[in-house]
Order: sequence, then C-alpha cells, then structure tokens
Amino acid sequence: MLRQLASNEHLDYVAALLDDIFRIPGTQIRFGLDALIGWVPGIGDAITGIASFLIVFASWRRGAKAVTLVRMIANVLLETAIGAIPVAGDIFHVIWKANRRNYRLLIREKEQPGAGTGRDWIFLGILLLAVVTAAAIPIAILVWLLRSQVTIPLPR
Repeated sequence: MLRQLASNEHLDYVAALLDDIFRIPGTQIRFGLDALIGWVPGIGDAITGIASFLIVFASWRRGAKAVTLVRMIANVLLETAIGAIPVAGDIFHVIWKANRRNYRLLIREKEQPGAGTGRDWIFLGILLLAVVTAAAIPIAILVWLLRSQVTIPLPR
C-alpha cells in the first residue's frame, strides 16, 4: 500500500485534497480539507499536520536532500502552528498551502536534484530568524519592565 501511495499521482491528489480541492464560487480562491478540518478545536490542525507528512515521508523514501526535507517539515510545522490560531490560522491555510508547496519541492528534487538548495537554506534561515525574534521580543519587554521598576515596596 505504501508503494501505491508514493506515486506522483497519489501524492498530487493528497496535496489537492488537503490544500485546493474546493473553490469558492465566483472566485479563484481554492482551499482543501486542511482549512476545513482546522475548524475542529484542538485536534483539527494536528490531524491535517500528520496527513501532511505523507508527502515528506515519500520524499524521504525517494532520497530527497536533507535540506529539502527540513524545508518540507518547516512548511508543515509553520502551517500547523499558525493554523492553530482561530480564524487567522484558517486564512493562513488557504494562503500558505504547505502540501502543494511540498509536492512542488518533491517534483523539483526529482527533476533537478539539488537545484533549489540555496533557496531552501535562505527560507530556513529567515524562518529561524523569525522564530528567534518572536521569542526574544516578549523576553526583552519583560526584562525592560523589570529594570524600569525603580523600587517595589514590600508589604510589612
């Protein structure tokens, strides 16, 4: 069964099912089960995140470069983490489409091995910088608040 699921046609169908199988009538906006299941509180994004790893696993089995696999994993984790934010996360699902991105990375790796490695590293570097910044800002604000307090009267 795993061999059958690993064909390009099946992986393309998985990407379509999760990211762009439905279209909002009268628009070019497409979405998939990823955006719909994400509405289920608590487990919706986790379930679709697990399903998204099917393309990553197939890429690993096909021998994709490590940097490409890390980028694919980052795509899924980014979409899953931001997707957990109510409403804004569901809009992000419609825009980001991690599965479609990962399918294109898989095809790129098959047709031109190592062709986008530089772009992969740049993407991962920017993502790492964003994560470090997002963690550092609240810590910096907390340190500033603690240092700005001249004296705190203690109760007697």
